[in-house]
Amino acid sequence: MTDDLMSRPEALPDGNGERRTLRRDVSGSALVAGLVCVAVSFSGPLVVVLAAAAAGHLDPAHTASWIWAVAIGSGVSGFALSWWTRTPVITAWSTPGAALLVTSLGDYPYREAIGAFLVSGLVVTVFGVTGWFGKLIAAVPEGIVNAMLAGILFSFGAGIFGAVHSAPVLVVGSFAAFLLAKRFVPRYAVLLALLVGGVLAALTVGLPLHPGAGGPTVPVMTTPAFSWSALVGLALPLSIVALASQNAPGLGVLRAFGYRADDRLLIGSTGAVSALLAPFGSPGVNLAAITAAICSGPEAHPDPRRRYVAGMSSGVLYVLVGSFGGILVSLFTGLPKELVAVIAGVALLASLQTSLAAAVTAERGRDSAVVTFLASASGMSLFGIGSAFWGLLFGLATHVLLDYRRKPA
Repeated sequence: MTDDLMSRPEALPDGNGERRTLRRDVSGSALVAGLVCVAVSFSGPLVVVLAAAAAGHLDPAHTASWIWAVAIGSGVSGFALSWWTRTPVITAWSTPGAALLVTSLGDYPYREAIGAFLVSGLVVTVFGVTGWFGKLIAAVPEGIVNAMLAGILFSFGAGIFGAVHSAPVLVVGSFAAFLLAKRFVPRYAVLLALLVGGVLAALTVGLPLHPGAGGPTVPVMTTPAFSWSALVGLALPLSIVALASQNAPGLGVLRAFGYRADDRLLIGSTGAVSALLAPFGSPGVNLAAITAAICSGPEAHPDPRRRYVAGMSSGVLYVLVGSFGGILVSLFTGLPKELVAVIAGVALLASLQTSLAAAVTAERGRDSAVVTFLASASGMSLFGIGSAFWGLLFGLATHVLLDYRRKPA
């Protein structure tokens, strides 16, 4: 891979013929993208994790250990993979997986659940290192991939305006700040929107940032146990959700932004990390999709070769949050939902625009792209698998029926 964006550019010259280094590649916009990525992760999806922990009747120590495991796993893997590949690789826990556990974790002894988490991580590792999964994803047409990404991001763009009714001053003011900054200082548009939004939140709806108590999180190790019921009821659906609802869209996001991701390395690594951290309560660490778009798009940096810094930035912040979960998690969860909605929306606006345009560029395949977009944006869930996977599936079915091997008119 010497002709794509997965090549290690520290060995490649930049436009001026100078050797690329991390010091030269660091930018404020990339660091802010990493911050927004982590803020979005902990201000919304964390609630699902806490609900799953409550459903499993976990005590505070085991719940904190779960958060520690998924945050440390996401941070270390995201930082290392972004550094090694010079690609903005964002990893995170599976929100659909956590949602699955809300309804099923309480049905099994905790040790058996840990055993199921371990087996799920090993299954994902095998599918990754063998390249089976990557070959399937590589066969998906680019228009369908971009339409899936646009469908995933649509709700975040619409969410900006959906939040107007509850906090009009905050939302309109932040959005106006973003547009003005986009006109005059585009690289810092998201940062200025965040700063203005914070001030307006404090003046209107309130900014209840109350740091939690306690020092560094102490992880709790649980010896896994194994049962057929937990393997079938937990490990199997968690593996399917990880591959279909997380890793497939995650690879699709990287492809949509022009990165030829090494699927064996990325999925194999996240699967191995999931297996290693399973005894501490982690149900799995996967490639991210939504937050990956924040760090992979032009808002992170106009130069795609410098966006990997956003992945490293988010990795460092994930480790900090995981290490001091009681303090920092409360800060992120204290952000007003309207502020989170507008900042996530503006951070993803350029990515939504790019993916929409790319999805319908070619007239042939436009039907399958539209079907993919509608299904992905619908928010549907079937058999515990989210809309991104079904968008891909329905889009591919439409492609096969209407376009596969059809001669151009």
